[in-house]
Amino acid sequence: MSSNKTKSWKVLLVSLAAAVSFSMLAACSNNNSSNGAGDNSKAVATYKGGTITENEFDMDTRVMKLLSPQQAAYLEIDAFKESILKQEVAFEYLAGKATDAAKKEAEKQADQQVNSIKTGLGDTYESTLKQASLTEGDIRSYMLRVLTVYQDMLLKVKDDQVKTEFEKTKGDFTVATLRHVLIGLKDAAGKERTDADALKLAKEVKAKLDGGADFAATAKEYSDDTGSKDAGGEIKDKALGGYVEEFKQAAQTLPLNTISDPVKTTFGYHIIKVESRTETTFDKLTAEQKETIKGSLASQGLESFLEKDLGSLDVKINLPKSSAPAGKSGTSNGGTEPTTAPSAEAPAVTAAPK
Repeated sequence: MSSNKTKSWKVLLVSLAAAVSFSMLAACSNNNSSNGAGDNSKAVATYKGGTITENEFDMDTRVMKLLSPQQAAYLEIDAFKESILKQEVAFEYLAGKATDAAKKEAEKQADQQVNSIKTGLGDTYESTLKQASLTEGDIRSYMLRVLTVYQDMLLKVKDDQVKTEFEKTKGDFTVATLRHVLIGLKDAAGKERTDADALKLAKEVKAKLDGGADFAATAKEYSDDTGSKDAGGEIKDKALGGYVEEFKQAAQTLPLNTISDPVKTTFGYHIIKVESRTETTFDKLTAEQKETIKGSLASQGLESFLEKDLGSLDVKINLPKSSAPAGKSGTSNGGTEPTTAPSAEAPAVTAAPK
């Protein structure tokens, strides 16, 4: 399960109209490293007040591939590239409208993100950038544009909006201790299971538990969730908002100490028992949790601009066509990591903190 703490450049990881995850959305940033007198490449996008050149777009896609290589195949799909480029227009336009306060904070955040990438890559940092035909300046410029837009959106969020948003989503902040058994669509050896086979086994596990079998021992024997298996399926004192939607709904509504019917998620079938559940009130929220809500509202602000206001910029796209087929993305890992396919930002049951 994911913690609510998310690095700033990822807080905008939202699913947009074109099924774009933020790993891709972040690539919308126009870093302008190739902008200027030396850039004679053609314009691939024009809009009221500006253009984006082929070199600029190429730089953005190379940064995206570095930061999210599992998504790179989507950049070969024409419809997806066009969606990305339209969003890049939005980022360039909105960054130009940002306040000085937003720009100042974005400068600090960009430095932190570059340092985080450098630390993460360690000794391979220089060679990785060289292989991607990027410089540290390219990465920072890219981060700066994304973060400027994010910080500007964030500063527009008012306290009363945070409270209103909490009331709409307060179930996500309920803290629960629960146990579950995951029967995955792959077994422990990595062999594929059909949906029918997984459901059949899940029903057998449910029957054992209904018959009085010990939940912890059953989880250790059957569960494919490596994150909780050794703990007897226990996930202790976690906010429900971090779970995938189907699991979250079951955990919010299942009577305490009741064995659920199989609950299907993208990872397979779960048998769940909620042992405790405590609601959180607004006055009990931590500063970090309030910042998470503000981040969600900032993301919604960007999404609203893309859906309602981008058209007013009279965007015209002139990208060369490709014929590459859609690639596959995502992982199946027994429910311990978030999926990486577009629009699947919600973490799995026991995803590690980002």
